[in-house]
Order: sequence, then C-alpha cells, then structure tokens
Amino acid sequence: MERFLGRDSAIEVSALGLGCWAVGGPFAGGGSEFGWGAIDDAESVRAIHRGIADGVTFFDTSSNYGAGHSEVVLGTAVRDRRDSVVIASKWGYTFDEEKREALGEDGSVGYIRECLEGSLRRLGTDYIDVYQLHIGDLPIEQALDMIPTLEDLVAEGKLRAYGWSTDDPARAEAFAEAGAHAATAQFDMSVLRDAAGMIETCESLGLGGIVRGPLAMGLLSGKYHDGRSVGERDVRSQGHAWMTYFGKDGRGAPEWLAAVDEVREILASNGRTLLQGALAWLWARSEVLVPIPGFRNEAQVAEIVGALAHGPLGAAEFAEVEKVLRPAQG
Repeated sequence: MERFLGRDSAIEVSALGLGCWAVGGPFAGGGSEFGWGAIDDAESVRAIHRGIADGVTFFDTSSNYGAGHSEVVLGTAVRDRRDSVVIASKWGYTFDEEKREALGEDGSVGYIRECLEGSLRRLGTDYIDVYQLHIGDLPIEQALDMIPTLEDLVAEGKLRAYGWSTDDPARAEAFAEAGAHAATAQFDMSVLRDAAGMIETCESLGLGGIVRGPLAMGLLSGKYHDGRSVGERDVRSQGHAWMTYFGKDGRGAPEWLAAVDEVREILASNGRTLLQGALAWLWARSEVLVPIPGFRNEAQVAEIVGALAHGPLGAAEFAEVEKVLRPAQG
C-alpha cells in the first residue's frame, strides 16, 4: 500500500508512517510536560529499523519534540538509508536544546530558516521532504506571509514540499491555494473522532492528509481499559485542554473507553488487533490519508506495521462502525 503526498508531488510513501514524538523523550516548559516519558534511544533506533524492514518509508517528527532529541534519534536511525525514506518535520515552537525545555511559539517568517538549519543538523541531512507549520491556529495572513520563504527553500533544494499542521479546513485551504509546493495537511483524526472537513479539503485540493492521533493518543491500543495510568512525565497526564482522551489522573477518559468498547469487536475482526482495525478504518475512510501512529519500542512497531498486511476495512465493516459511532450521519 502506497500513497502520494499531495497534488503534483512526486513524494511517494507507504500508506502508514511512524510518528516520532514519543522517541524524543521528556521535555517540559511552563510547569507542564510535553513528552511521553522516559525512552531508550537504542530501542528507538531498533524500532525505526524494524519499521523500515517491514515496509515503512515515512517518518514524521518535529524540531521541538524532545527539544530536538526526536530528530537526533531519527537522524541516527536513517543516516545510512536517507534516500530510501521520506522525512517530515515541523517548525514554529522554540526550545532550549541543552536544557530540554519548551519555550513557546515563534510564528515569524525569520524563524523558518533558523529552525530549519537546526533540524537539518540534528537529522544529519541536507534536505527535508515535507516541512510543516506546527502552529495550528496561526492567523491565515501571517501564515501566507511565509509562502515566499518556503518557495525559496524549495528552489534551494532544502525542502521538497511543505504543509500546515492544523485542524482548520479554512487554514489548510488558504495555505494550499497560495503555495505552489504546499502538498500536505496534518490533522487530528481517528475512528473515534472523524475529520470530515479536513478530508474534504484534502480530497478537493489533492493534498496528502497526514493523520496524527490515529490511535487516540494510545487509547485504541486497548491497554488502558484495566485502569492503568500513564506516567507523571507523560503529556497525557498534564490536563492540557486538548487532551480529551485521558484525564489529569493519567487514566483513559471513561466516555472514550466506552466508545472503544462499542466498536472493539468490529475493528478486531478478521484477524486484526484492535489497533490494526483502527488504522484499517482510516484507510477505508479516504485514500488520501496516511496515519502516523507513535511508538516507543520495537514490539509496538511490529503490531502497528502488521496492519498493512490486512489493508482497509471492508465496506460492510466500515458501515457497521459508522452505524455505531455516528448513527445520525447514517
């Protein structure tokens, strides 16, 4: 299963990518944690190598994940195979690399080049395939001011394409229409939370839809139904307003756990695990979607990549899920 990331883009990727937020490890700012807890760099590299061996060619990271450490880990893992993988990264948040501290946003045009040079250094490469604006709610006019610089970077060979990580269809549309090499939109979506407006925008404009949160921040792994909680240094236990799948106690939110149970049997049919069924739903939802589930070890990657062998949900299975979760739209 392969996908093209947008419009006239020659960027071909596996239908499944791997998201590298968690492998950046802990980083904090303003009294809150923004990582997923402690990690083992060697295990992270093994996990990335497992993904590549099993057919994954697409990896998504950001300059600020782990205050730059995610890019270091990914760069280490792909250094001898750079030409065979596609790397997406992001800019827009500032950080102290040495202190592993998140410092805040910078939506200025001038920060694009500064941030990009840091990413290239950490990744150990001279170009990034897809560079994404990370500030999802930046005013549209401010974002459009960035297009000339991004086009210059494409002409210089430092970027192949660019996009916006935003959940707002109007922002994604404006950015895509203004930029000749704007090829993607990244947005939050899972079987539990559809993103019809973003899909319509991607399909109508020919954008690649990079899906973050495809496993509902891990809830669709099925392992949080026993009452376990995530760690104190995990972003999911910090009470962020946008973190709806987990409570501040680090446990799965009851209403979302119940929603998972309503479709568990359908998703985990035909030899799939629950997690694999959640990814299969996304592929059935639209051919423009490329989910990028996160991971922290090789075993997780093995299960994630195993979804490729099963492919999309069948039409009957997909319809059954929709009837359960979104009956008013049926």
